Amino acid sequence: MSRKGERSTRDERRREARRRRIEAERRAARARRRRNVAVALSLLAVAAVVAFVITRPEQPSVVEARAADLLASADAQAAAAGCTEVRDVGPYDPRDLDQAHVGGDLIAEMPPLASYPSQPPASGPHADSTLPAGVYTSPPPIDALIHSLEHGAAVVWYAPNAEGPALQELRDFFREPEAGSRVIVAPYDYPDEGEAGTLGPGVGMALVAWHQVQTCSEPNLAAAFGFTARYAFPTFGGEPYLGTAPEPGAPL
Repeated sequence: MSRKGERSTRDERRREARRRRIEAERRAARARRRRNVAVALSLLAVAAVVAFVITRPEQPSVVEARAADLLASADAQAAAAGCTEVRDVGPYDPRDLDQAHVGGDLIAEMPPLASYPSQPPASGPHADSTLPAGVYTSPPPIDALIHSLEHGAAVVWYAPNAEGPALQELRDFFREPEAGSRVIVAPYDYPDEGEAGTLGPGVGMALVAWHQVQTCSEPNLAAAFGFTARYAFPTFGGEPYLGTAPEPGAPL
């Protein structure tokens, strides 16, 4: 091959190498741009999620979503459920035993429920310990429950033979801590106490706070919440406290 031909071949090879190098650089640049776009889109997506979480309206709880309607309808629902007015049943007689702890200097053992001014009891001799708030499926120790009343708890008693959607709705609602942190829900059934251990004929629900009792023909959530929201302390959502507990807010 002539020298001119050799130079032409070398020039062609250099041009081809340069073309390949330029193409490789272009491919690398396109790949970098795609990566940068993907990273930018990912960052934008993360930022959007964070902004949504920060700025979205807080979803109301089950209790918050229903509380206003329940409280607004409480009086009408109480009437429909055959509820009496809330009655002040007064202290235990003798009065000096109204807050007495059983086993102390004043009284050695729990007196019969028939000796209390109301059934269910709303004050009187009680255990040294309290009963925690909650929904009970069997009758809890009533001596500890009365002590909880002294500390500002409210009780929703229901007849042991009560059943149906209204009762289930009530129990489910008060299982929510926001609704039931100072509320006890339980069946009232103490057969060893005779008639005093039952709610009595025609009573399906009894609402009790210290010295305060309201009875109803049947369980009703709005009526129960209308009572507990104002007679348990602290009250629900800033409702006025209508109770008379000697130690409102003390631990249960």
